[in-house]
Amino acid sequence: MMPALCMAADQEQGDAEIDVPSPWDTEVEFGYQSHTGNSDTRSLNARVAADYTSGRYRSSGEWKYYLLYKDGEEDKRQSTYKAQSDYKLGPMTYLYGSFKGVDSLYSAYFKDYTLSGGLGYQVANTETLILEVELGPGYRYQEPNLDEIDDDDIVFPKTVQEAIFRGHISSKWQVVDNLSLTASTTVVSGHSNTRIDTDLSAINNITEDIALKLTHSRQYHDKVPEGVEKTDSVFSVNLLFVF
Repeated sequence: MMPALCMAADQEQGDAEIDVPSPWDTEVEFGYQSHTGNSDTRSLNARVAADYTSGRYRSSGEWKYYLLYKDGEEDKRQSTYKAQSDYKLGPMTYLYGSFKGVDSLYSAYFKDYTLSGGLGYQVANTETLILEVELGPGYRYQEPNLDEIDDDDIVFPKTVQEAIFRGHISSKWQVVDNLSLTASTTVVSGHSNTRIDTDLSAINNITEDIALKLTHSRQYHDKVPEGVEKTDSVFSVNLLFVF
């Protein structure tokens, strides 16, 4: 009787479904705006992101694209890509290594690349609130835009290759089941310049896999040539697809 009971128990356990969450989390965003009449502008923005978590390791990647046409001519075009890997040291601390690249037209720098590594700390990590802080040294490469913005205004002609300090704060607040708010600020400071990137988003779930996302992104350089704005900002309304 005992072997029969054991076999029945093993069969029952085998028939039971075990729900193991996927280590992958993928998102795709797309947004488009068109204005005609007194003004003629068209803009397109897209984003693809993926996260992978396994044990003590966490890796993430992201690509963003923004294109703006104004009065029939291309006015802005920018690609931003990020990659980061983390290794958990303890319940709240982790080591990180990150890379961020920005390829842009019609702004101060054609290329702006940052490589950094350091220590991260999870101030809060609950179902309703996530708050992380990262600090570390790194290296920056910037290739200036040598095209004329105006007849007499030229962007700084020097290519930047320097050591930098990077600070990053990111947060996510799950306000209610179908609404979340996210915010992040990244400061990259070196001898030549300090750049601050800020992103604020509100995500409203329409279904389990589709959401409406409102985002305001801001880029700030503390040193720019005379006649060039220090701040560029973009507001977008996107559909977010989660896989």
